Amino acid sequence: MPRSVNHVASRARRKKILKLTRGYFGARKNVWTVAKNTWEKGLTYAYRDRKNKKRNFRALWIQRINAAARLEGMSYSKLMGALHKAGIEINRKVLADLAMNYPEAFKAVVAKVKDA
Repeated sequence: MPRSVNHVASRARRKKILKLTRGYFGARKNVWTVAKNTWEKGLTYAYRDRKNKKRNFRALWIQRINAAARLEGMSYSKLMGALHKAGIEINRKVLADLAMNYPEAFKAVVAKVKDA
């Protein structure tokens, strides 16, 4: 009995990957094995960089808070310690946004912390 191979499914599987690699350079877009390897490696980069993005943004927020805090005569670590001691639960993302876009509100937060 002849061997039965489902060409329709395997071709569809290959086409799906090749469609995802459209726009890649050279053989990466049209040679099956190269395209598959490139696509798989791209997924690992995407996974890694989703984690790195969070890390980078947190570092950016800390730098912005530090710069604004130093204009008020405090360091970042002193400010964060005072915030926790005063019981003000405000995250770094919001604090950095206040420092950049609403300096008066940031000054008010720092003044509240200095009083406590």
